[in-house]
Amino acid sequence: MDITTLLHDFVSDEDVFIPALIASGVVIIVLISGISKTIQSVARERTKREIAAYIAEGSMTPEQGERLVKSGSRFTSC
Repeated sequence: MDITTLLHDFVSDEDVFIPALIASGVVIIVLISGISKTIQSVARERTKREIAAYIAEGSMTPEQGERLVKSGSRFTSC
């Protein structure tokens, strides 16, 4: 069989094409979500390292650094 014949059969069969299209959409959404969360986590850790470096060089107090870290968290206790 030729690849064009296989593709034509795959696209023309709705019982296979629609579920495959939905499944591929779900996989793409999960991948994008995972990549997004990874990028956010890396950025958060980089910020914490930068704050720690400022504290280590003495240009910021540990209390100021703690306030900065807490201000960036999503769930702050009131």
